[in-house]
Amino acid sequence: MSCSMDDREKSGSTMLESSRQKRVPLYVMMPADTFGIDASGSPRIRKIKAITVSLKALKLAGVHGIAVEVWWGIVERFSPLAYNWSLYEELFQLISQMGLKLHVALSFHSNRRTSSSGSGGVSLPLWILEIGEHNKDIYYQDQNGFSNDAYLTLGVDQIPLFCGRTAIQCYEDFMFSFFNKFDSFIGNVIEEISVGLGPSGELRYPAHPFGDGRWEFPGIGEFQCYDKYMMEDLRMAAAQEGKPQWGDKGPQNAGYYNSLPSGVPFFGEGEEGFLSDYGRFFLEWYSGRLIQHADAILAKAANMLKKYQENKRTTVILVAKIGGIYWWYWTFSHPAELTSGYYNTAYRDGYDPIALMLSRHGAALHISCLEMLDSETSPAYLCSPEGLLEQIRTVSKKRTIRLIGRNTNEQFNKAGLCQIYANCYHPKAVVRAFTFFRMNDKIFRVENWKNFVPFVRKMSTDLVYLET
Repeated sequence: MSCSMDDREKSGSTMLESSRQKRVPLYVMMPADTFGIDASGSPRIRKIKAITVSLKALKLAGVHGIAVEVWWGIVERFSPLAYNWSLYEELFQLISQMGLKLHVALSFHSNRRTSSSGSGGVSLPLWILEIGEHNKDIYYQDQNGFSNDAYLTLGVDQIPLFCGRTAIQCYEDFMFSFFNKFDSFIGNVIEEISVGLGPSGELRYPAHPFGDGRWEFPGIGEFQCYDKYMMEDLRMAAAQEGKPQWGDKGPQNAGYYNSLPSGVPFFGEGEEGFLSDYGRFFLEWYSGRLIQHADAILAKAANMLKKYQENKRTTVILVAKIGGIYWWYWTFSHPAELTSGYYNTAYRDGYDPIALMLSRHGAALHISCLEMLDSETSPAYLCSPEGLLEQIRTVSKKRTIRLIGRNTNEQFNKAGLCQIYANCYHPKAVVRAFTFFRMNDKIFRVENWKNFVPFVRKMSTDLVYLET
């Protein structure tokens, strides 16, 4: 498979930044519908024979490992602190026997709305949903009071609403149980552990809800701070600022899910916009609470990982995912990023505070969009997945954190795979690993497989120089 770097990167022959790591391990994510619910209401692994055959084929192709979502809604499904790891014991054993490594994604969200198959969707634990039936404020809410049960609001991180536990304690107990159960796998078979920090496992607010009809691309999205717990926090922050009137509500001039930036006052540069004293206050609070949320959870995970990382015979890294919010990137206000919780504008680097927080915990930053080109989207939407990725590379280098890449959309054509390769082995920052999204029937079709296998082989080759 022949790949050439982007013309803009022409600079002769470029030494890879890391001489210690000469190749990028490639993980393939398990299918979205790996787990189903049987007639008794219990989770089960679907199509186990087909999965076994697929794993063998991927191993023969040269794939390094498999990425598996470990769902809170499966393991602690029926009642608090009652963990059932049996499905994962079976699946991890199978992957290990194939000689494949594991990226484990501890998933504290639901994929029911984003799952391609209704039967494959996993909800939050049933006992959490039961609490939510009586108190919808445990979920993020928009300005009209609408919410979905994809992830708990960070407003309940420190409030004991869950049978005497806070949300942070629920996540901590789950992680503790996981580390106990799979102690012998960690650092040997399990080489990467990502911790879910929001919807789709990403550190962000659900500003662009997919699948419930509220939002469509390229809408700017809406701020998600209207549950009573976040509003109470906002009121406290405003009072501390000496501006109690700022704590009554979020921005009232920020448009709606499918608004475009032009004509939306908050995302303009006027007196009532994001550059105003109020705008800065609100965005610092909104993005700051998101970073505090990640900081609290990753601190727990990093502490549990310490003993494995101190053992020189094992290798395991902590990973945090962020969303690839690339539309309206070339505007001054970056509205889609602001509603997601990334206070990133033409005047402020919103990813540096996140990278700084990750560096304190030794965590790698997982970013999508590695297959995307700016030219693939309409110029009218001022998109730049390439610009976003370049910014992430810069902050990761500044804060000396590792990058892990992923594609956003299914990708099997040569051009897309070449773009992934070029971004993985970029002269400025070679990624620590890449997760291919994801295993399904399409990957094994003859026309796709004949592109995918050479891509895997090229990714797996030890390299010292990139010819450009």
